Amino acid sequence: MVLHFLIQGRVQGVGFRWYVHREASELELRGWVRNTEDGDVEVVASGTVEDLAELRASLRKGPRGSRVDRLVEHYLDESEADGLDMFRIEGAW
Repeated sequence: MVLHFLIQGRVQGVGFRWYVHREASELELRGWVRNTEDGDVEVVASGTVEDLAELRASLRKGPRGSRVDRLVEHYLDESEADGLDMFRIEGAW
Protein backbone atom coordinates (compact mmCIF):
# COMPACT_ATOMS: atom_id res chain seq x y z
CA MET A 1 0.00 0.00 0.00
CA VAL A 2 1.24 3.50 -0.83
CA LEU A 3 0.01 6.64 0.95
CA HIS A 4 0.64 10.35 0.47
CA PHE A 5 0.31 12.54 3.57
CA LEU A 6 0.27 16.33 3.87
CA ILE A 7 0.80 17.55 7.43
CA GLN A 8 -0.24 21.12 8.21
CA GLY A 9 0.38 23.19 11.32
CA ARG A 10 3.60 24.14 13.08
CA VAL A 11 5.63 21.44 11.35
CA GLN A 12 8.71 23.22 9.98
CA GLY A 13 11.66 24.21 12.14
CA VAL A 14 10.73 21.68 14.84
CA GLY A 15 12.55 18.56 13.61
CA PHE A 16 9.45 17.10 11.98
CA ARG A 17 11.25 15.59 8.97
CA TRP A 18 13.83 13.89 11.20
CA TYR A 19 11.04 12.60 13.44
CA VAL A 20 9.18 11.13 10.43
CA HIS A 21 12.40 9.63 9.10
CA ARG A 22 13.07 7.87 12.42
CA GLU A 23 9.50 6.58 12.77
CA ALA A 24 9.29 5.37 9.15
CA SER A 25 12.73 3.75 9.28
CA GLU A 26 11.83 1.83 12.45
CA LEU A 27 8.76 0.51 10.60
CA GLU A 28 10.96 -0.36 7.58
CA LEU A 29 8.78 1.72 5.28
CA ARG A 30 10.00 2.91 1.89
CA GLY A 31 9.49 6.50 0.75
CA TRP A 32 10.41 10.07 1.59
CA VAL A 33 9.55 13.17 3.61
CA ARG A 34 10.12 16.82 2.65
CA ASN A 35 9.08 20.36 3.49
CA THR A 36 6.79 22.18 1.08
CA GLU A 37 7.12 25.81 0.07
CA ASP A 38 3.77 26.46 1.80
CA GLY A 39 5.16 25.54 5.23
CA ASP A 40 3.70 22.03 5.35
CA VAL A 41 5.41 18.63 5.43
CA GLU A 42 4.76 16.06 2.70
CA VAL A 43 5.27 12.30 3.07
CA VAL A 44 5.02 9.40 0.63
CA ALA A 45 5.29 6.00 2.30
CA SER A 46 4.92 2.41 1.15
CA GLY A 47 4.39 -0.55 3.47
CA THR A 48 1.84 -2.79 5.11
CA VAL A 49 -1.57 -1.51 6.22
CA GLU A 50 -0.54 -1.99 9.86
CA ASP A 51 2.79 -0.15 9.53
CA LEU A 52 1.18 2.74 7.67
CA ALA A 53 -1.45 2.98 10.42
CA GLU A 54 1.38 3.30 12.95
CA LEU A 55 3.02 5.99 10.86
CA ARG A 56 -0.30 7.84 10.59
CA ALA A 57 -0.62 7.86 14.38
CA SER A 58 2.95 9.21 14.68
CA LEU A 59 2.22 11.93 12.12
CA ARG A 60 -0.85 13.05 14.07
CA LYS A 61 1.23 13.28 17.24
CA GLY A 62 4.38 14.90 15.81
CA PRO A 63 7.61 15.64 17.67
CA ARG A 64 7.88 17.89 20.71
CA GLY A 65 7.41 21.54 19.73
CA SER A 66 5.22 20.74 16.75
CA ARG A 67 1.48 21.27 16.37
CA VAL A 68 -0.44 19.20 13.82
CA ASP A 69 -3.57 21.08 12.75
CA ARG A 70 -4.52 18.91 9.78
CA LEU A 71 -3.45 15.60 8.25
CA VAL A 72 -4.54 15.10 4.64
CA GLU A 73 -4.18 11.58 3.26
CA HIS A 74 -4.47 10.07 -0.22
CA TYR A 75 -4.00 6.54 -1.47
CA LEU A 76 -1.59 6.27 -4.39
CA ASP A 77 -1.46 3.61 -7.08
CA GLU A 78 0.78 0.65 -6.19
CA SER A 79 2.96 1.54 -9.18
CA GLU A 80 4.06 4.66 -7.24
CA ALA A 81 6.03 2.32 -4.95
CA ASP A 82 8.27 1.17 -7.80
CA GLY A 83 10.65 4.13 -7.49
CA LEU A 84 10.72 4.17 -3.69
CA ASP A 85 13.80 3.10 -1.80
CA MET A 86 14.92 3.22 1.83
CA PHE A 87 13.05 6.00 3.61
CA ARG A 88 14.85 9.31 3.18
CA ILE A 89 14.60 13.02 3.84
CA GLU A 90 14.45 15.07 0.64
CA GLY A 91 15.91 18.55 0.58
CA ALA A 92 17.95 18.13 3.78
CA TRP A 93 21.48 19.42 3.96
